[in-house]
Amino acid sequence: MLTGDMLRRSAQRFPDKPAIIWGDKQLTYAGLDAAANKLAHALLSLDLEPGSKIGILSRNRMEYGIAFFGVAKSGHVLVNVSVLYAPEELTFVLDKADVEVLIFEDVFADKVAVVRNSLPAIRTYIAMGNAVDGATPFYDFIAGHNDTQPDIDLDEDDPFCMTYTGGTTGRPKGVLASHRARTVTAHTVMVEEALDENDLVAVVTPMFHVAALNIMFQPAVLAGATTTLLSVWSPQGFTEMAERDGVTAAFMVPTQANMLIQDDGFDAGALRTWRKLSFAGAPMPDWVQRGLLEKLPELKLTQIYGQSEMGVIAVLRHWYLPEKLGAVGRQPYNVDVAVVRPDGTPVDVGEIGEVVSRGDNLMTAYYDEPEQTEGFFKLGDGWGWSGDLATIDADGFITLVDRSKDMIISGGENVYPSEIERVLYDHDAVGECAVFGIPDPKWGEVPAAYVCLKPGASVSEDELVDHCAAQLARFKRPRLIKFVDDFPKTPIGKIQKTVLKEPYWQEREKKI
Repeated sequence: MLTGDMLRRSAQRFPDKPAIIWGDKQLTYAGLDAAANKLAHALLSLDLEPGSKIGILSRNRMEYGIAFFGVAKSGHVLVNVSVLYAPEELTFVLDKADVEVLIFEDVFADKVAVVRNSLPAIRTYIAMGNAVDGATPFYDFIAGHNDTQPDIDLDEDDPFCMTYTGGTTGRPKGVLASHRARTVTAHTVMVEEALDENDLVAVVTPMFHVAALNIMFQPAVLAGATTTLLSVWSPQGFTEMAERDGVTAAFMVPTQANMLIQDDGFDAGALRTWRKLSFAGAPMPDWVQRGLLEKLPELKLTQIYGQSEMGVIAVLRHWYLPEKLGAVGRQPYNVDVAVVRPDGTPVDVGEIGEVVSRGDNLMTAYYDEPEQTEGFFKLGDGWGWSGDLATIDADGFITLVDRSKDMIISGGENVYPSEIERVLYDHDAVGECAVFGIPDPKWGEVPAAYVCLKPGASVSEDELVDHCAAQLARFKRPRLIKFVDDFPKTPIGKIQKTVLKEPYWQEREKKI
């Protein structure tokens, strides 16, 4: 299925139903389809080569939804760009992605102005919101163009969109995906998260990331549900939106769920319609899940696991708890997933291996990164390698151990930071933590832990070390514990361990 057909069919089924709510504004399915068609025709009038790159730099707003489907209908490729990038990072990504048209929100006009002279390939600038010098207003750009589906030849395997990896392990890479790949993920989510036309879906993570765009917004449109967009996250903002619009489903990263239940203004009554929560992006501490269920007993939690490169490759529905607590789920109905040894053979139950996936869900390539792409498909047999270490049980449920790049080798022993993190999370005072390797003259490297305490909690370094000593072998115990107020994170909520590691590994051989 082509991406544009998802919207076209829902518009035929539900023409007058709200497709997008953004604050006090609404856009029906018929209106969204017409606006997307106009944008497609407007882009086609620029006489770009098929598959040209159209960048978008914006927070969640109505025009993002129009751009998503409009670019898809044009046969070009939508490059979703993080609004958190510094000018140097923004220049790198827009240049690396060969962007020729940039659609941006007015609040980022100053950032765009700084990088503009460094990007001669960008010939057209389109501004959403207030007028910006040197840019065509979004609705002026699409005005007067045909509102019917463009008659162009597209194939499901044509490139459709590009998102950039979060940069937890280095420079971000452009993940180029086809219409087919993102369609598979949309169907996975619609079925496994039980989204349907009666849902009011809250999109509260950034739409420039796969989680919001392809794992909530796109499946919601496929199902004919209504989406409501939050531009800037806050517990109060989500609560007000949920009560106003009658939210039934949402995706959150664990940080957001934690903030919500810890908020002084938490109001269960305002969230009374909310029934479905899916989460991913980082480990969800058990105490956060318990807190959600205690305060919102009707809420059904679904854990999903995946990557930009693979879409959703494991799902853990609420009825598998508490038996499968700690697992990230098992493969969904429409993708292949395995845990394998370095030679590609399946591991035994309980044996640690790397998570791999095969199927139409996989990305096409890392854009303009042939060596990185070859590394992803390293055995050349169609399986993509995630870089995540895990075990798999007899029922096919996968439990993550760690990122292969995060594994610590201390005195010849493999140490998995996530194992230490799980022990730290068992302490009542620990809200968030990150464990990584630091250099040691005797052992090569040893574990270090950065810890953010829960509000009002207190614990000493020695107490945490003793807590770990009771549950871990000596070589796994953190040799350094540092208390912090917050962590550097990717837009989807993953702690950027590279940032934490860098001061310890400067001018050393260790990859960060």
